[in-house]
Amino acid sequence: MRAMIQKRLRQLPSVDHLLGLEAVQELVDGFGRQPTVEALRETLDAVRGEVRGGGEVPDDPTLVQRASSRLTERLAPTLRPVINGTGVIIHTNLGRAPLSKRAREAINGLSRGYSSLEYDVDAGERGQRSSHVEPLVCELTGAESALVVNNNAGAVLLALTGLARGKGVVISRGQLVEIGGGFRVPDVMAQSGARLIEVGTTNRTHLYDYENALSENDDAAWILRAHHSNFRVVGFTSEPSLGELVEFGQEHGVPVMDDLGSGALIETRVFALAHEPTVQESVDAGAAVVCFSGDKLLGGPQAGIIVGKTRYVDALRTHPLARALRADKLCLVGLQETLLHYLRDEAVEEIPVWQMIALPLDAIAERAIKWQQMLQGAGAPVDVVDGRSTVGGGSLPGETLPTKLVALRSPHPDALARELRVADPPVVARIEADHVVLDPRTVLPEEEQALLMSLMSALARQSH
Repeated sequence: MRAMIQKRLRQLPSVDHLLGLEAVQELVDGFGRQPTVEALRETLDAVRGEVRGGGEVPDDPTLVQRASSRLTERLAPTLRPVINGTGVIIHTNLGRAPLSKRAREAINGLSRGYSSLEYDVDAGERGQRSSHVEPLVCELTGAESALVVNNNAGAVLLALTGLARGKGVVISRGQLVEIGGGFRVPDVMAQSGARLIEVGTTNRTHLYDYENALSENDDAAWILRAHHSNFRVVGFTSEPSLGELVEFGQEHGVPVMDDLGSGALIETRVFALAHEPTVQESVDAGAAVVCFSGDKLLGGPQAGIIVGKTRYVDALRTHPLARALRADKLCLVGLQETLLHYLRDEAVEEIPVWQMIALPLDAIAERAIKWQQMLQGAGAPVDVVDGRSTVGGGSLPGETLPTKLVALRSPHPDALARELRVADPPVVARIEADHVVLDPRTVLPEEEQALLMSLMSALARQSH
């Protein structure tokens, strides 16, 4: 037996032999010589183990195919478009807010070559990258000044570091939140060098708690309000409004910083949702500094936006940390186009997040029935059922919108959901009551044909 195994091992071709094959040269042309050599070696090593276990020696085409599969798996991009059928509009795991058509076109155009990122075309001299979006932010929010960094966590960190390092910051215990990825307000405050001063309790905090904190802590220099963007406390609860905090702070010479989170610029109540505090409300209330995200309810690319009083924002603009956190050209051009939608009063019509929020139930039902008919025509067992969509992304916690779901009946729903995830493009669904369900609300119109093809292909594979 051992002699037979040794004989088979000697039958395996060398890497040099395989490199001489025309099919392998095509791999070299497509993937590069070194990655191809490594894939061939790994393939041969794997086959040696199989032969020692009693397996046969594959022929050359089989070895080449296995090496090709290794190369494709290793070098295929993992960050790629997916179709969101979950009904979660701002899906953190799927990149949060999808961009508008104009924002995508602007990013594509700018990525092709050089740009006026820090060049004043009119003056023919060095310009400021801040000039492309910050005036738009000020016009929309009414703020004196604005600064854009790469995300809201960075915005909060910069604000605390630049304005409160070595000082005390007062915050309600009910606002010591943790958001996705383990981002905790106390940890960020410690990293910034500010000293955390907790007041009140989890469910109830009063103005006298802040007053006691200021009288007991000589270094208390800021009040921080962190909006409950991803959870809700109900029942026996109370905390001062932002306006009350600002008025209290003015009486005691202590400015207020507002970590607003989701960054809504539109009133959400008009869409039968709860009120989400807007950036304009925070600015109007007199907050000295307001921090919010660009890729949540604003509907733009990932960004952290700081607005507020000029004296504070300008101090952050020149802080060394601001350079480390600055937004790049693709973020800025995407954000610029997103903000222009608001200035043109077309945000609900053009920004996907708001399109989805505003989508009437009748329109969703019409799409769901069309999908049902097409799938039934292909022999798929499918129903249209009532469901709920979610805003998501740390915005409007607990708030949902009525929707219609396309429910696929399958004896193995987990397997079907996986078949959809490995499709091209991947389709992300959810499972409810042993059905694989898809919510038309979060599927972009231009994705519909690809979705249906992936669905029918996945169902066909599962039936075999």
